[in-house]
Amino acid sequence: MGKGNIGVYGLGVMGRNLALNLEEHGYRVSLYNRTVPGKEEDIVSSFLEEEGKNKDFVGTESPEAFIGSLKPPRKVLLMVKAGDAVDKVIDQLTPLLSPGDILIDGGNSHFKDTVRRVQKLQEMEIHFVGMGVSGGETGARRGPSLMPGGSKTAWKSLKPILQNIAATDPEGKPCCTWIGTEGAGHFVKMVHNGIEYADMQLIAECYHFMREVLEMPIREIGTVFESWNSGELNSYLLEITSKILKVTDDKGEPLVEKILDSAGQKGTGLWTSVSALESGTPLPTITSAVFSRVFSSFKGLRINLSQKLGEPSQQPLDSGEASRFVTALEKALIAGRVITLAEGFFFIKQLSEEKNWNIDLAEVARVWQNGCIIRSELLIPVRKALQAEINSSHLLKTELFSMKLLDLIPELRNVASTAIQYGVPVPAMSNVLAQYDMLRSEKLPANLIQAQRDFFGAHTYERVDRPRGEYFHTDWSNANDKT
Repeated sequence: MGKGNIGVYGLGVMGRNLALNLEEHGYRVSLYNRTVPGKEEDIVSSFLEEEGKNKDFVGTESPEAFIGSLKPPRKVLLMVKAGDAVDKVIDQLTPLLSPGDILIDGGNSHFKDTVRRVQKLQEMEIHFVGMGVSGGETGARRGPSLMPGGSKTAWKSLKPILQNIAATDPEGKPCCTWIGTEGAGHFVKMVHNGIEYADMQLIAECYHFMREVLEMPIREIGTVFESWNSGELNSYLLEITSKILKVTDDKGEPLVEKILDSAGQKGTGLWTSVSALESGTPLPTITSAVFSRVFSSFKGLRINLSQKLGEPSQQPLDSGEASRFVTALEKALIAGRVITLAEGFFFIKQLSEEKNWNIDLAEVARVWQNGCIIRSELLIPVRKALQAEINSSHLLKTELFSMKLLDLIPELRNVASTAIQYGVPVPAMSNVLAQYDMLRSEKLPANLIQAQRDFFGAHTYERVDRPRGEYFHTDWSNANDKT
């Protein structure tokens, strides 16, 4: 038997589906999975007896056999849980590798860990690639969106393999491109996941508004989402939401209503918000979505306070108003998506410049057009706007989106203000609107904050009538003392 073209270390859901994808595209794939303590099952053998039966796989039983089964220079795709597990596998494999071999981390690793690993392995002349993979189980099997970064030398030999297995954009190009050096690939995937958090929250707020304010039946809400998905809001997340809302339990009742309203998270949304705070970049919509999941986890506290605090008293809307609000919600969701993408791409641009990664924003928008969880129709004009105004510092400064928002924002204001009156929380929409208003405001009350900081901490301030970079301090307690 010939040697493998590429190895997959880790046969969890994503690893086994990527392995099948690779094999289907003509690559001989070597396989290895760590022995799980307490489990007798041989994961590699069971895979080869089931999904991998009669296919071109090379099953191995040890790290030594795994590495030995690969053609040099060896290419190894690590599909293990992010964190310490990745470092342990790297430490296990590096003594078996040779200069010029390539390790690819396809998990959701923090980009700072990837930077560290690239530098560590570079000293051993081993190429390390941190690759964002999006699309879930189906994407991994049929074509994911891939965001590799790290050792640029490795890209030449990895490019044909990765682009073969990736999804394709509307023009038929692979949704896989070189993102940048160091941790650029995992950073872009992290921001992708932050945008995913915000998009899910915005959709959930539309659902909540229709349920609580408009008192619409669940199935009808699903029909509305389905109709929205046929237009400008077309996206994977809206598509699956419309399907979810039509599923019933064994009693014929909407299954979604039986699900406990306590959302989980794996950390990438949190990482996005923390990283943005560390770099001084505002991500209000994404961060509000992270906090919304945290609030949802305090179910007991919410039950207690709902009984103590009650809710505002409002008259139900008539049928004509309800119909108008469905249209308003559609525009509010478009506005929310536009501004969420704007804040995400702004963060990518800011950190790319800080780290000298030279990330091509238009290319990021392109590889997100298919295969990934946030794929949507809106990414097509986003890409075009970023291409047309490549030096624009913010998506909202582009002609296309600045004009587009003039039509959308009034409806967002209408939805947000009505939700507030009815006591229906819409934190993502509220933060979208606040962000828009802050960005369009020539003046903000930060002048007063600077005066307060100077009063109690002598932090100094700049003046509007003097050049930037010139600082002043005032003895505020005695400033107007005439005695």
